[in-house]
Amino acid sequence: MNDNSHDPFDELMRRALHEEADRIEPADALLEIRNRAHAQRPSSHRPWFLTAGVAAVGTAAAIGAFTVFTNTENTANDGDAVAGQRTTTSALPATQTPTVLTASPMPTQAPRTRGVPETSVRDMVVPVYWLGTQVGAQKKTSARLYRTWAKVSGHPAEQAVRIMTTKNPNDPDYYSVWRGAAVNTVTRDDDEVTVDFKQLPKATLDEDVARVAAQQLVYTVQGALKDDQTPIRVTQNGQAVQQLFGQIDASSPLNRALASDVQALVWIDSPTQDQALTPKVTVQGVAAAFEATVNYQATNLKTREVRKSHTNTKQGQAFSPYSFQLTLSPGPWQISVYLVSPADGTVTDTDSKAILVK
Repeated sequence: MNDNSHDPFDELMRRALHEEADRIEPADALLEIRNRAHAQRPSSHRPWFLTAGVAAVGTAAAIGAFTVFTNTENTANDGDAVAGQRTTTSALPATQTPTVLTASPMPTQAPRTRGVPETSVRDMVVPVYWLGTQVGAQKKTSARLYRTWAKVSGHPAEQAVRIMTTKNPNDPDYYSVWRGAAVNTVTRDDDEVTVDFKQLPKATLDEDVARVAAQQLVYTVQGALKDDQTPIRVTQNGQAVQQLFGQIDASSPLNRALASDVQALVWIDSPTQDQALTPKVTVQGVAAAFEATVNYQATNLKTREVRKSHTNTKQGQAFSPYSFQLTLSPGPWQISVYLVSPADGTVTDTDSKAILVK
């Protein structure tokens, strides 16, 4: 429980949880999980519990004029975002195979005018996706998608993209390579959604990071629209865009990639970073865990008290919800949920949150 247990939006989030549960279609990811488990080795970036000494809890970066939800039932109204298994391509156009482009030709097509604006909403909870460094990755540039939640008013997908491109995530482990971009509108018709930008990021990225960064936009827009099927076309001031981040062919609409290709294998949905809680803490999230086993550790950053155990997802070898409860003493705590390799016991994926127990 948290201090907002009587927040009027609790009921909204409960409905969101039930809606998402109806949409989830778990995908069998056993082979990929096994392959990744054998290939990965621990990194020094995210698994804080593997090194000596932990810094005191810091204050989150300023988020800006939107509301980050801190309800412990923040588990999702994101269409099929926790699975994404219906598409078969990664961060690439709907009609093309992977390619690396070396030039950025100036757009020559006429401005696109079709599509209708989104319906305006008030106080709607939308997902916003960020990048995080993958633990145990062999490449230092490897990145994965992590999801947060925000309450917006206006056009939901447009506002979600605006947050993604201009605000700081409240978790210091997350980041966005879309900073500096400026969105115009999000419109849609029967066969595609168009995100039009005033300007796009100018950075040229490593191919793997660029692929996941393109999916950051796709997942955020589709999640806000509760539609994981309609591809996303990117334009700039109404003109066609040839590529993103110097790597991704954007001349055709982008499909949603498989979650197992781009999404972190474990998330903490609640509590959120720097949330103030009562001693009874419920931790909820999503994981694709070998044999459904999710490990966790909670450390009091002041007294060094440690709680360590494991729980299970509802289904193994697939993206599936997990939940567990802790009774913690007052003070600053760090909670980490992680997966380990069945081959050698090394940590392969993790997500962590700093909280304050009152």
